[in-house]
Amino acid sequence: MLATFTRNLYKVFIRQSLSHHEREGPPSKNCILFTLTVGLIAGICLAGLFETLETKHSCVSQRLVNSHDKSEISFEAKDNNSTIADKLKREVRILCWVLTNPKNHKEKALHVKRTWGKRCNILLFMSSEEDEELPTVKLNVAEGRANLWLKVKEAFKYVYKHHYNDADWFFKADDDTYAVVENLRYMLYPYNPQTPIYFGFKLNQFIKQGYMSGGAGYVLSREALRRLIEEGISDFEMCLPGIIEDVEIGRCMENLKVIAGDSRDITGRSRMLMFMPEHHLIKMDYDWYWSLKYYKNDDGLDCCSDLAISWHYLDPYLMYIMDYLIYDLKIYGLLQMPQALPAKLKVGEILPEPIDQPADTNEDSVDDEDRFDNATMYKNDSYFSPIEVMKYKRIQKDLTLGA
Repeated sequence: MLATFTRNLYKVFIRQSLSHHEREGPPSKNCILFTLTVGLIAGICLAGLFETLETKHSCVSQRLVNSHDKSEISFEAKDNNSTIADKLKREVRILCWVLTNPKNHKEKALHVKRTWGKRCNILLFMSSEEDEELPTVKLNVAEGRANLWLKVKEAFKYVYKHHYNDADWFFKADDDTYAVVENLRYMLYPYNPQTPIYFGFKLNQFIKQGYMSGGAGYVLSREALRRLIEEGISDFEMCLPGIIEDVEIGRCMENLKVIAGDSRDITGRSRMLMFMPEHHLIKMDYDWYWSLKYYKNDDGLDCCSDLAISWHYLDPYLMYIMDYLIYDLKIYGLLQMPQALPAKLKVGEILPEPIDQPADTNEDSVDDEDRFDNATMYKNDSYFSPIEVMKYKRIQKDLTLGA
């Protein structure tokens, strides 16, 4: 439009000049003034025209740049499977509640909140004192291992009363548990939350169907929670008073006909793990541990699923390291395509037991002895720090005397 106006103005100027010249001869002062005015206006119009063309060129270039950027962002979004993770977060709602105590609020629980806990649909911290920073749910139970089972029962009562309809699954963890919540959702996706079932790292003593290690975390379906609260906790024949939390809830689940589910992946490798990663990846030689494991799958490099869910005994700094390695570290040139979601199961249906298979990319852990000398690693307590030695000895004492 600006260019058309400039051309028309120029034509008017030419006609006026010719007409004047034919009538009056040499130009007058008025004619010269008119000529200067028209020239000035034409110059302004041409400058505007060039500015418009420059702007259009800039916009086109920017669109091309933006188009390039968008393709890279889209590629990145496909690569990290965020869309599928968001879909699962909507369809598999998980309430996570973390068992803690006042001493550990800042030392441990806060770091759960800043790492894996933020990926739960709902996150609660159960303690005997209020803490607005977490925040905590204050339970009227004294701290101490002797009250652990009582504290867990009170926590599940609170969850049932306030959040029963807000989630499909209810995950209990300790304040030194680390969990990959997206992988937990993937494991639970095919199951109907009305199926009475719970999952964890299964141990085999004291209870016929096995029970789940407390520290690795265990997750109850909505129906399992309903039975625990409505039919179990109030009936001492169903749920004994007891002391050791994971044994007693396992006994309670069996009495309530809640299935102790198999949390292993399709190759038979563990997804929910009793210790920190290195203590599974480097094969342990503790007799008590191997006798307690419900499934006799390997430790060593074939210990753990590619879609592992949880570990125990992680110090806070390790939680941040795990967060970085899992969520931020990328391998250039390798695309990780998501596995297809399995078919949904009906109420009461469960998946068949997996068939143990060696991992494709890991050496068989039969060869672990060639890589590590267990005599200097796990047979000898000097491999562990003094704190770790105390932890393992406490576990062994609790599990062997707990019944």
